[in-house]
Amino acid sequence: MTRCELALLSVILAVFAAPLSADDLRPAVLELSQTGPNHWSLEWTVPVAPGASGTAFPIAGPVIPENCELVGGPVRRAAPLALMGHAQMQCRHPMAGKSFGLTGLIGNADAIARYVPLDGPVQSFRLTHAASVAVIASQPDSWAVARDYFVIGAEHILFGWDHLLFVIALVFLVRKGWAVVKAATAFTIAHSITLVATTFGYTGLPSRPVEALIALSIVFLAVEVMRALRKPDRRTWTRRVPWLVAFGFGLLHGFGFAGALAEIGLPQTEIASALIAFNLGVEAGQLLVIAALMVLLSAMRRLAPMAETPAIRVATYGIGITGSFWLFERIVG
Repeated sequence: MTRCELALLSVILAVFAAPLSADDLRPAVLELSQTGPNHWSLEWTVPVAPGASGTAFPIAGPVIPENCELVGGPVRRAAPLALMGHAQMQCRHPMAGKSFGLTGLIGNADAIARYVPLDGPVQSFRLTHAASVAVIASQPDSWAVARDYFVIGAEHILFGWDHLLFVIALVFLVRKGWAVVKAATAFTIAHSITLVATTFGYTGLPSRPVEALIALSIVFLAVEVMRALRKPDRRTWTRRVPWLVAFGFGLLHGFGFAGALAEIGLPQTEIASALIAFNLGVEAGQLLVIAALMVLLSAMRRLAPMAETPAIRVATYGIGITGSFWLFERIVG
């Protein structure tokens, strides 16, 4: 590796430094549920990064509707990779027009808030740092669930680093237009199968081995990309049928998507629409990444053809090192 490539690799690893210590993107969850005529339960879950202290709760905290008052104090507890809270409230009618949410969402963090009355439809809201409270509607928006879960699905690809690095490595391996499309389609079909099957309880795998195998899939693709760069004329089965490799690993990634969706939760009255929207969001994010990479590689091929192979080599080293770190962490951690 040349000095220029080493310098570029240092930059790549600096960019990957945050995801090296970060888990998959998991929004916070807040649910306001009616338990009696004037009695409500408020529960929230705020994800924390691996290795974070379980004794210090984050600044994110619940905002209760102005017509409600707490019965006793909130109960907080630590769980693996999450901090949880629970509170009982008494609320006066009506609830329409009242606000609830989470304060202290930082940066790109977001949350799913659900309002679950006994005698009406469930309402779902997506909370962000800029809009951290939701207003309960008298007539809920029928498109709100689909819209929010579409955004969460897209974010899970764009900011969920393990799935993102797999897609990037897949593009580096294939590089040809229609071949990339076929491989990406196979990946989508596969992760859709396991996502739907796991969500509806037909199958499932423990999350820890799934996450380790996802990391292994990234390392495997990184190795295959490097082999293709060193011996471009050697046609391994991975290079001959990349769609089959993408399909096989897509089944594993589908279990990962299902695990993330299980942590977020689905509105019980709109499971199908939320699931479809989440899957479409994943696909939209994936296509956006693939299109951006294909445009970048095409531009590099035209403007700086000598730089394409070194750039891919350095980026692949970064992907492989990151995947190896995750694999080690998920096996022994």
